[in-house]
Amino acid sequence: MALLAAAFIPSVALANKVVFVNKSSWDITEIYFSSAKSKNWGEDHLEDEILANGESLTLTGVSKGKWDVRVVDEDGDECIIEDVAINSNDKWVIEDDDLLACQNK
Repeated sequence: MALLAAAFIPSVALANKVVFVNKSSWDITEIYFSSAKSKNWGEDHLEDEILANGESLTLTGVSKGKWDVRVVDEDGDECIIEDVAINSNDKWVIEDDDLLACQNK
């Protein structure tokens, strides 16, 4: 899975696309998005795929704004990263520090 395209949450103020890159030491098995503070996670954007280290996920039709991102790694550990700012044609990188910060909460 070099590049996986997926539809995201439609809105009037749409970004063209957002690329999420996994640069962590763990495979990401699930990834969800919610409007900031909503916790209505919706669908797993990876479905049955795995976002391994160095791989990317491209989402199209992404609404600009603040989002909470929930990722689950290969060990089943869940991490919620709050208030991620999404803008037009962004690249967002998930790194070890992002995932480890969740374990320290």
